[in-house]
Amino acid sequence: MGRSVSADTSTTWQTLATMPLLAGLPDDRLRRLWSASVPRRHQAGEMLRRVGDPAEYLLLLLHGRVSATITTATGRVVRFGEWTAPSALDKIAVIDGRGHPSSLTAVTPCSVRYLPRDQFEELVDDVAAVRRHVLRLLAQQARQQQERFADTATRSVEARLAAWLLEQAEAAPGSEVELPGTQQELADLLGTTRVTVTRTLSGMRHDGLVELTGRTVGVLAPELLALRAHT
Repeated sequence: MGRSVSADTSTTWQTLATMPLLAGLPDDRLRRLWSASVPRRHQAGEMLRRVGDPAEYLLLLLHGRVSATITTATGRVVRFGEWTAPSALDKIAVIDGRGHPSSLTAVTPCSVRYLPRDQFEELVDDVAAVRRHVLRLLAQQARQQQERFADTATRSVEARLAAWLLEQAEAAPGSEVELPGTQQELADLLGTTRVTVTRTLSGMRHDGLVELTGRTVGVLAPELLALRAHT
């Protein structure tokens, strides 16, 4: 399972009940999953899984944030997104058994339980609610990937950035959006270059749409930003 620091002892089996995939399971089943899983803690910047690694475990992210990326043959990093705890990571890879399609990296210190694949498969087979949840997530991911490909092919960087800021601002206190690490990581997420992201953010600030403070973007004019998202 790669390099890791000591396991986190501050969590218990009850933490699993906060995970959407496992919510609603009876306590005895949660205890069994906890006992069957292996605890690990990962430092920020540490890689949990590399592209192509065998998907022998379902990663149950209890604390922290993880990003998913691939590096193309030309050296370009493509960022698929970030997952914040509580979340079950890379379910597709565990289901199809063809290896991890992206590299998973700890953005912050993370606490993870590694659940063996056979335990996850048994859970999907036995519990209808878990099976429905997995199917919904797979359908949602397929739809999001189609939308992402369409956006990259047809929408400007400004439109993609505006849409991303609005989406993040909906859940952000005071409409303040925290960038995912660096502007380079944001560029990877949007499928463009850091220079283009920097120039686009500067243009939005000049137009009074956003305010930049370090790694935080304050959305000042969401209505106008929404217009940019549809250009």
